[in-house]
This record gives sequence, structure tokens and C-alpha cells, in this order.
Amino acid sequence: MDDFKSISVRKGEKDLEIDNPTSYPLAGKGSQGAVFKLSEKKCVKLFIDPVQAKMEQEAIEAGRQLSFMPEVYETGANYIVMEYFDGPDLKAYLKNGMFMPESTAKKLLTILKQMKETGFTMIDAPLRHIFVMENEEFKVIDHVNAFKRDHPVPLKLLRDLNLILLKESFLMHVEKLEPQMFREWESYYDRNKIDFRNIPIESGGSGQGVKFDSSISLPFVGKGHQGAVFRIEEDKCVKIYGKTNHAEQEQKVLLSSQNLSFIPKVYETDSNYTVMEYLLGPDLNSYLKKQRLLSKEVAEGLLNILTTMKKAGFKQIDAPLRHTIMTANGFKVIDHVYSFARDQKIPVELFENLAERHFLLSFIEQVKVIAPETYKEWDTPELDFWLEQEKLQMSAKKKSEGTNRCTIPGSQTSSDIKNNTFQNPISPNEMNSFQKSGKDPNQEVTKSQTTSEAPDKAKKRPGKRKAQNVNRGNNKGKLTKRRLNRAGRRKRGNRGKYRTVKKGTEEWPLNYIIKV
Repeated sequence: MDDFKSISVRKGEKDLEIDNPTSYPLAGKGSQGAVFKLSEKKCVKLFIDPVQAKMEQEAIEAGRQLSFMPEVYETGANYIVMEYFDGPDLKAYLKNGMFMPESTAKKLLTILKQMKETGFTMIDAPLRHIFVMENEEFKVIDHVNAFKRDHPVPLKLLRDLNLILLKESFLMHVEKLEPQMFREWESYYDRNKIDFRNIPIESGGSGQGVKFDSSISLPFVGKGHQGAVFRIEEDKCVKIYGKTNHAEQEQKVLLSSQNLSFIPKVYETDSNYTVMEYLLGPDLNSYLKKQRLLSKEVAEGLLNILTTMKKAGFKQIDAPLRHTIMTANGFKVIDHVYSFARDQKIPVELFENLAERHFLLSFIEQVKVIAPETYKEWDTPELDFWLEQEKLQMSAKKKSEGTNRCTIPGSQTSSDIKNNTFQNPISPNEMNSFQKSGKDPNQEVTKSQTTSEAPDKAKKRPGKRKAQNVNRGNNKGKLTKRRLNRAGRRKRGNRGKYRTVKKGTEEWPLNYIIKV
């Protein structure tokens, strides 16, 4: 067996530097260290700082009787071998809910009360540190600061619940189930009301994110090298900068470009902050992760942003996917500190992002058609490099997945695009409609297609089963649920959720046409 002690974890300039000569996969990493999966039941957390390793060991030991604590198998100067939790974190578990169930609120309150009774000073846990087991029991990880930070109120938990719009329903349950605790929380917020203008933000140095007090009660949205963003009203947020020159540079861009559709509306500015509209919607990187095609709508939206930047006199022409937000009012782009300062005529970071999502070739081919002059400007070694990177990534992915798989009839590949034989991509709205109906917008699934693409075990039934098929009247030749089950094609966990698409006299399972 590999020795996890041969794995080294150290702090780099921008990220953790990990040297892993073993076969143990990385399960996660953060500011304290990295976690590696040792088996289905165990993992090891390797710390950068031995002091933090000791702090977490002491916290887990103090709370070993608590049901939400991970079981510990072994400890060392810089590591803890503990129970591995194979389940979603609470943020993913609750994300699509519109109202928090009372049972969930009870479990969270039990955890908070037990933390307080154990003597923890940090009575808090962000949603990403709470895991939901198969029996719906909650487990909590990362207890390094259990005795270090003073959080008498679960600030991080409430902040995270607010971001997924479940804070109010949770507090409603708290007021009903634990009225004394609710009054204590109210009193704490009354005493610690924060004016965002007085929040100190420090620069993290070269390549590092800014630093600020994590106990700040304002809903935290995100941070980067230049500043941190907090939500201050339903439709407003504030970006507080670590350096005043960054504030000045971005404000110059935002205030002079309020007429541009992709620029967020600005309400107030000062030497170290900007109050602007809060953008409700996913960033384009998150959206494209769930798409199989780059729609014409998205391609045109990105192209419009880039060409408008050029016309408006921006020096840095780029729209990274993580900075492009899909809102009800169209695409909005954030982070404009260097828009008037850096000379960059080609959207290199966008090329890199699209290559990672395997959409760069599709985007460029659409640009050729929509804006040939822009394509000529972009046709550079940088573009060639990222197209080649995308090609290598797709080739590696194809090899790892194998060739025995079903695809959407008429779906495009990189070779289709190169040969200009691809069909028009569909918009996000059309894709949603397609997913619900199971229909291909470009062509009908014919009998010859479905039978030629059917799994071998389902098509070829020797001996007795073949004779049975002949005597089934109208079911002759159909690929039915029952036969798929016999052929071993039905996945575990899909009981009661099996869906089919009917095409004429054919019946074809939807999860062989598109993932639902």
C-alpha cells in the first residue's frame, strides 16, 4: 500500500504546491492543507502548519462524543487520518429548495447547541463543511478554529443560507424552536451592526487574495486579488478594495461606461469602495459546464461585448467566463480594474476558458461567419495555441471515455466544425425545451437510427427470447423497459424514474439520447 506520508503539501505563491507520488486521489484542499482519499471509509488531512494540525486534533478529541464529528483513526505531527464522508455538502443538498424543512433546521440547531455545550468558541459552520449522509445525518468537518475564533452567532452559516435564499425560513424555525437562542442572535446583530464603509480590507500581496475579518456579518459574495464583495441590499453590493489605486482605476472605467449594456450600474463610490448593482444569475463558466453545445445566442453575446469594448476605447479586450454573469437583462461583465490600463487586443483568457469547456472551436467558427474581420484580428499564434490545447483535451477525454457510447443524434463534433458540416447550435431556452421533450431540434430519430444505435445486448436476443419476441404482437421488435431490464441496461437507483421517448412505432430510452 502507498504511504500517504510521502505526500508533501506546502504553500505556494498562488496556490498549494502538492507533490503526490502515491495513487491516493486528492479529495479537496483549502487554506490549511489538502485531503486525500485513502479508501471508501478513510481519508487523510495533511496540514501545512503542524500547529493547525494540533488545533484540529484537540477540537476533535474534545468533541469525540458528538454525533456530527468525524471518527479519527490516526494522528501525526502534520496529519489526521479520519472518517471519509461520501455525500453532498449541505449547500448542494439545499440549493434547489425554496423553503428549509423544519427537520433540517432542528439538525442544524442541535449541532450549534452541542458545539456551545462542548466549549467551542466558534459556534458556526459554513454549508460546505456540513455533509449529508445516506441516512440524512449531518457530519461537520474542519474544526481548526473551534477554540480560536469567537463566533457566538453562526455568521458563516447565516451568510451561506442568505446566498441561497433560505436564511429567512431558517430563522423562522429558530424563533419557534429556540426562542432564547433567537433573541441572543438578534441582540448580537444589534450590537454589531457594521457600516461597510468601515470594513478594513488588506491586500494579500502578490498573487494572493485580499484579507478581511471572517466574522463580518454582511453577506459575503466573493473576493479576489483586488477586493472583496458584500451584498448590502437585495439589489446592491459593495466592492471594497485592498488598494486605493485599484478603486480609482475601476471607478474610472465603470463611471465612464454606464451607457454600455454589459457594465453594472454604479450607485456610490469612495476612495476604497464602489456600490453597484447586485447581479443575480450564474456566471457563464458555471452555465457552460452544463451545456453540450455553444449556442448562437451565447456566442453572439460574447462577441458583442468584445467588439463594444474595442469601440469604447478599452485597452484590455477580454471577457473571462467567470466574470461574465447571465442576468435577466443580458450579459454583465465584472472586474474592470485593468480595462483602461493593460494593452491586450485579443481575449486570451476567454480563449483559455472556452478551450477548457471544449467550446473554443465552435465559438471561433461562429465568429468567422458573424464577424469575419474580427476573426482576422484574432487569427494569431495565441488562438492557434488554445485551439491545439482544446484538441488535445478532447482527444484525451475521448480515449478515457471509450467509443461505445450513445450521443444526441445530430450533435456536433470538432471534426464537423472544421469541415463546416455542423448544424446550428441551439439557444439555452431551446435546449431546455429539448431536454424536457427528448426531441432533437435538427432531425427526427428514424427507425434505422434507433435500431442501429441500440445496445448489442438489447438488439441480439438468441434462442428462446427471440421466439418470445415474435409472439408479442404489437411489441414485436420494440426495445421496451422490460427487455432493457433483462438486458442489464437499467442503472441502479433509477427505479420509478425510467423515461422513454416515442418515435413512431419505436420506443427508445431517454437516457440513451440525452442525460436528464
